[in-house]
Amino acid sequence: MSVLKTLEELFLKGAISRREFISRAAALGLMAAVSPSLLPRPAAAETPKKGGRLRMGLSGGSTTDSLDPAAITDIMMQLLIYGQLANSLVEIDHENKPVPELAESWEASPDAKAWTFKLRKGVEFHNGKTMDADDVVYSINHHRGEKSKSAAKAIVKAITDIRKDDKHTVTFILEDGNADFPYIMSDYHLCIVPAGGDFTAGIFTGAYVLKNFEPGVRAFAVRHPNFFKSDRGHFDEVETLAISDVNARTNALKTGRIDVMNRCERKTVRLLERTPNLQILRQDGFKHYTFAMQCDMKPYDNNDVRMALKYAVDREQMVKTILRGYGTVGNDHPISSANRFHAGDLPQRRYDPDKARFHLKKSGLKDAKFRLHTAEAAFVGAVDAGVLYREQAAKAGIDIEVVREPNDGYWSNVWMKKEWCAVFWGGRVTEDMMLSTAYAAGAPWNDTSWDNKRFNALLASARAELDEPARRRMYAEMQQIIRDDGGVVVPMFAADLAAATDRLGHGKMAVNWELDGFRGPERWWFKS
Repeated sequence: MSVLKTLEELFLKGAISRREFISRAAALGLMAAVSPSLLPRPAAAETPKKGGRLRMGLSGGSTTDSLDPAAITDIMMQLLIYGQLANSLVEIDHENKPVPELAESWEASPDAKAWTFKLRKGVEFHNGKTMDADDVVYSINHHRGEKSKSAAKAIVKAITDIRKDDKHTVTFILEDGNADFPYIMSDYHLCIVPAGGDFTAGIFTGAYVLKNFEPGVRAFAVRHPNFFKSDRGHFDEVETLAISDVNARTNALKTGRIDVMNRCERKTVRLLERTPNLQILRQDGFKHYTFAMQCDMKPYDNNDVRMALKYAVDREQMVKTILRGYGTVGNDHPISSANRFHAGDLPQRRYDPDKARFHLKKSGLKDAKFRLHTAEAAFVGAVDAGVLYREQAAKAGIDIEVVREPNDGYWSNVWMKKEWCAVFWGGRVTEDMMLSTAYAAGAPWNDTSWDNKRFNALLASARAELDEPARRRMYAEMQQIIRDDGGVVVPMFAADLAAATDRLGHGKMAVNWELDGFRGPERWWFKS
């Protein structure tokens, strides 16, 4: 605990503020050992009550859904696996800080290449087994294998070895230093299962035990009686229903058939706000909507085509019309203003039909038709966004055909298969996690098949860089490279808008993912 003692001495001498002390201690996973006298007293809050069945109506369900955490792609499974059934070593709190979950604490070597995690004792899986280091090693290795198809493979690629030091201690050895490694261990794919177990069995450590699962239809879970968090898991039961159509979700909420819905139709949010006995849950975080082009497919292998399509979208109108003002304009890269290293000085790309026309002519494809594949499964309003985009691009002489795809199977049949399609991204709490997941060459979720040597070199360097100003400069350059060379149009960042019965109680919500960081079922309660 020498690191903690040093922090305490700095705080007591006035060298660092209370806020900075708490931030550093949390980042190192040492909050559990901090003296209560050094922490601010919490404000009075409502006492959560136990009981009741939470009924959620969610988009994003598919008949191809799997209980394997490595295969999670959309919110129904994120809310089921990560929000009800499972836990990771680390979770993100409402201040976007990493805090211990299945881990009790962690410490890094001076070069941030070795990270040692102390595990909580007495954590029980749904099958009665007690969690230990073998389970952690087995679970994380599931995403590291050469043949692994895990969406988290890219972010754990840097792990060269996982060592069991004793029954409750695990050390991760990285090929290079990574100051953000605790954040990585919070990823919703990196859930812990019993060693040697079937990853599709639904056996985890979470607040609820799975009783029934119909992929793309319904899931039903009951409270785990031996859940290790005494202040979480308040509902007796949680029922998760796949309701793809936003109007159907809204009607189900208004008629009392469900208690909470995600991804409200922004056209009707104002009406919902005035509806008796309902509340709007708004989160401003990292969510962004994109139109992803496959850079290894013609004509999107031509950067002039990509630039023409980037200049052909009116972002301000898109935010005003599609988001109804519940969001901000994007700049053709995925880093939100909420991120620590957001490039705020990077010039904002504007709608410019003349520049779009110039790049299209330069590409030699002046008379080409561009097929944009979309569906409401991509994001609420995606079809309307495609139609609006078509109208905006037409003013530059660009012909876009909007192809409406079925909602069911969109993420398995359209995303990363079609040459240009609408995409929803929840974003990531750190720049490295976002960029490693979706922009690094060869990443499983690199949905533009983009490969830029300078970007890839910067990504590796920034991850290991401990000097914050230098790191900031590298991330700023990466954002510019994506903006000017990448295969993605990022017109807007969207606020998360959910709606619920006013009987639903909650504390300050995390914004790293929608519905309280995907942890609503674990963290929320009924007031009466």
